[in-house]
Amino acid sequence: MVEQDTLNKLEDGFKKLQEADDCTSLLKKHLSKEIFDSLKTKKTAMGGATLLDVIQSGVENSDSRVGIYAPDAESYTIFAPLFNPIIDEYHGGFKATDKHPLKEWGDINTLVDLDPTGEFILSTRVRCGRNLQGYPFNPCLTEEQYKEMEHQVSSTLSGLDGELKGSYFPLTGMDKAIQQQLIDDHFLFKEGDRFLQTANACRYWPTGRGIFHNETKTFLVWVNEEDHLRIISMEKGGDLKTVYKRLVIAVDTMESKLSFSHDDRFGFLTFCPTNLGTTMRASVHIRLPKLAKDRNVLEDIASKFNLQVRGTRGEHTESEGGVYDISNKRRLGLSEYQAVREMQDGIQEMIKMEKAAA
Repeated sequence: MVEQDTLNKLEDGFKKLQEADDCTSLLKKHLSKEIFDSLKTKKTAMGGATLLDVIQSGVENSDSRVGIYAPDAESYTIFAPLFNPIIDEYHGGFKATDKHPLKEWGDINTLVDLDPTGEFILSTRVRCGRNLQGYPFNPCLTEEQYKEMEHQVSSTLSGLDGELKGSYFPLTGMDKAIQQQLIDDHFLFKEGDRFLQTANACRYWPTGRGIFHNETKTFLVWVNEEDHLRIISMEKGGDLKTVYKRLVIAVDTMESKLSFSHDDRFGFLTFCPTNLGTTMRASVHIRLPKLAKDRNVLEDIASKFNLQVRGTRGEHTESEGGVYDISNKRRLGLSEYQAVREMQDGIQEMIKMEKAAA
């Protein structure tokens, strides 16, 4: 049974959400009174997650675009009447009867260097999220589970060889200067994201968190930031083919050693429903000074190619020095190759438009 204190918080939260006139989140749009009443007494078996765990970040942050998180894998089933319409709208059409395709890396040789002259693109990054089978997501992890996962993952990563060979650095006890340098270099995540904080996703910080990177810092793994794992391939310039190939090798190697949370319908499961499916985010840091004279115009152009514009340091940040982070928006209902190819094709078209602009 859901405790009375939780029910009271849910009722207060629902009222607060309805009264937030400035809120345009998908949560507010799709959490009707009928759906709220049908879900408020439900709880998952695995993590003991309630509707409060799902919606609390969106309730507290009226400027949320989506507003919900999945505290464990079972939440996508137990709270389906809320998740399904939000997932359908965010991903541009993914009905309750749709199924995500099996993993497909595609023909890597059809990918290219997006900016061989180095005129526009500063760096290229492709990442995917993974969560370990048998563990809940934030915010239902215990301190001991954080430690267990960190040990399991760091042991696996220590066995990587070749270009992927590197070292694991736990956040616990990390030198502050090294930590800040890694953050400034866009290699390391940091505590303080208010959307994750209010989702109760930062408990026991920094226990169980850390970063693995190879010697050249072109392959990184974040441990227990938003998802259990963020697997990242990156380098300066626009050579998407090389960056993607490195990620494919890394993910396949890790999947041979670790079991990841996967669903027949949604593909790979993630804490945030925007990352479901491929969990693939292929992005560039790019300067497009003519197209970016007006941020709204830039975003309109990007949306035509199913791309998303963020600030230099990611979601909810601003551009620094005219540099934008532009990535594929769609991750669900298409293959990994299709997701990265959408980014490639869209960026190529945007560069053409930049060159042609007056």
